[in-house]
Amino acid sequence: MNAIRHFEKNPVNAIILDQQDPLKEFRKKFYIPIRNNTEVIYFCGNSLGLQPKITSSKIDHELKKWAQKGVDGHFNEDPWVSHHHKGKTAMAHLVGAKTHEVVAMNNLTTNLHLLLASFYQPKGTRKKMIIEKGAFPSDYFAVTSHMKQKGISPEDHLIEISPDENGYFSTEKICHSILTTGDALALVMLPGIQYYSGQFLDLKSITHAAHKVGAYAGFDLAHAVGNIPMTLHEDQVDFSAWCSYKYLNSGPGNVSGVFIHEKHGNNPDFPRLAGWWGQNETIRFKMENDFDPIPGIDGWMLSNANIISSVAHLASLDIFEKANIQELRKKSILLTGYLEYLLVNNEAIKPHINILTPKNESERGCQLSLYFYDQGRLAFDHLTKNGVVLDWREPNVIRVAPVPLYNSFEEVEKFVILLGQVFD
Repeated sequence: MNAIRHFEKNPVNAIILDQQDPLKEFRKKFYIPIRNNTEVIYFCGNSLGLQPKITSSKIDHELKKWAQKGVDGHFNEDPWVSHHHKGKTAMAHLVGAKTHEVVAMNNLTTNLHLLLASFYQPKGTRKKMIIEKGAFPSDYFAVTSHMKQKGISPEDHLIEISPDENGYFSTEKICHSILTTGDALALVMLPGIQYYSGQFLDLKSITHAAHKVGAYAGFDLAHAVGNIPMTLHEDQVDFSAWCSYKYLNSGPGNVSGVFIHEKHGNNPDFPRLAGWWGQNETIRFKMENDFDPIPGIDGWMLSNANIISSVAHLASLDIFEKANIQELRKKSILLTGYLEYLLVNNEAIKPHINILTPKNESERGCQLSLYFYDQGRLAFDHLTKNGVVLDWREPNVIRVAPVPLYNSFEEVEKFVILLGQVFD
């Protein structure tokens, strides 16, 4: 049942919902910021996730190893040389992949460049690329710079799909654009969740349409990973990349995750920018200059892992393995549905906002984007002053992201009460 209809038929208060929450204990695993001696209502996990309490001890363990072992830490007892293998199972569970299709390395924009170097290979008349209009700047800059590097004019060959007046990207419109572009299309690169509206795109249908015309399909999953379960392998997605500091809670600016489908990863002749750490592990330290890539995505690695920051990533992945992304999704649907239910049934708030995020819960994750017809900045300032941490986006949008790992139904209720005070 749709969450909002559930609350309409079974109205219950936030305290009861929190008592019934099977995941409520996970909140205790995170540090909640304090303001004026009170825990804030942190609805900004779509921008930066909170710190797991176990993170510092994980980092301290590696610092002690470095202090005690020096260079020997690379090969002795839990060796650093194979550190990148540790998070593969957890990442594969989050995105629906095989373990040899995922790895954590570099950061998001660096990985987008690496992936574009492999998957944007214009040939003959097949030069065009499709992105969404209003793409996040890092995606737009990466895409256009690769086109220019290859002598392809973005003005002539970059197709930007526009949303409707409510910011919604129709799957039918996207697929129609792909099919009509036909064999002139080289690559589709779209977000998994559109950062502004919070819409979750239909990855499977978009990928199928791209493959039908002989193009590749890739996705920036920065706002989707750790938010919505996915099935990248089954959906035949060619590639994706994501950051780990939003819903994955690994710390500001931390390591990125990457997926490349095995049909490409197991092809040693697939184009790539090669690095020493992607070399066959059995001959890597022979220091020979004949590149023999590791099968799977590890053949795209450039350098050894940044151990100190990567362990923060592993700390959060451990929590996700215990919580289970499918169970987190169930709570997320209820938590975001409860927020929507309270907003649309509040007569003081309702005339002042438009919820840009799709009503269909299969087309959204944790985030609701609230467009304010008036007094939006006043509302944001009032909420901030009263201990709510949110994200403001021009023009007049507040992004609200109740995260199932550490947010509660009572916090959602308090947020709506505080917002209502602006319009009473």
